[in-house]
Amino acid sequence: LTHLGLGTGLPPSMALATGDQDLPGVLVSGLEGRYGICEDHAGDLQKCFNLITMQEFLENKTQLGPKTQAVYVWGGRPAVSQELRSPPCLKIVAGVGAGPDHLDPGLVASFSVKAANTPHAVSNPTADLGMALLLAAARSVVEGHHLAISPHTENFSTDWIIGCKIAQRARAFEMEILYHSRKRRESEEEVIGATYCERLDDLLQRSDFVMLAVSLTPQAQGLIGRRELSGMEPTAILSTSAAVRLLVDQDALVEALQTGVIKAAVLDVTYPEPLPRDHPLLELKNVTLTPHIGSATHQARRQTMENLVESILASLNGLPIPNEVLFK
Repeated sequence: LTHLGLGTGLPPSMALATGDQDLPGVLVSGLEGRYGICEDHAGDLQKCFNLITMQEFLENKTQLGPKTQAVYVWGGRPAVSQELRSPPCLKIVAGVGAGPDHLDPGLVASFSVKAANTPHAVSNPTADLGMALLLAAARSVVEGHHLAISPHTENFSTDWIIGCKIAQRARAFEMEILYHSRKRRESEEEVIGATYCERLDDLLQRSDFVMLAVSLTPQAQGLIGRRELSGMEPTAILSTSAAVRLLVDQDALVEALQTGVIKAAVLDVTYPEPLPRDHPLLELKNVTLTPHIGSATHQARRQTMENLVESILASLNGLPIPNEVLFK
């Protein structure tokens, strides 16, 4: 990783804090285990901050509360809750991801503190996985795998041909790219050759593949429901590879997949995670599920950690916060 600073393993802006013996206190979920911070990052974080675990904080709020200046949210933990009102010196809540939903916008705003996230760190690996899932669904990779390994297979059928190419990150695979957004982006349209659909319904009716890449805001919840699914082509494939848990009505999606309203779905995110083991999505043959691994690369996770540290340090030093989340 050539962008890391020499010696400390951190970017120069982060390395500046390592000489301070009285490091700012930062609340984390834990230092190890399933719900702790990434263990590979603990050493780097401790060069910049005095890490306070949630357990330590809850057991000794009187002493540790005034020392806690930031909350470092990794994997959704520590959960932003009313318990965090007690730190009188809290200045920033910094969390992983591209959307504001995991930070509880209303609650964070009520604390009168800053918030930051990491949209750029997760964008490339999440896009890679999204295209991988689309390819898997379009070329029947999962069905083919089960057919190939089944002890009951006697021959391979030859009726799985699909008459279109799937994206080489869309354009290079010669796909027609349609997009819908609250704001039209004409400069980007020209660069990537995309066509703007003013209405979401128009995009859904014209698309063979629908990929959702939307931050979960109150306005976006329930974006895809029964009405929207019924307006899609019966050959359409729906992909949710970004952090879009509540954008899709999962009950309506199950119904659409069971009845042939749409062809298939490829999902990296569900609600809840993991799904109950008796959930119908786990049984459908036209569904490909992955365990929320869109940003699960070492490079993305390290960049995420660095982005969070830079935002925290900026906040504590009264500087502009990179990737600040502004709640409306």
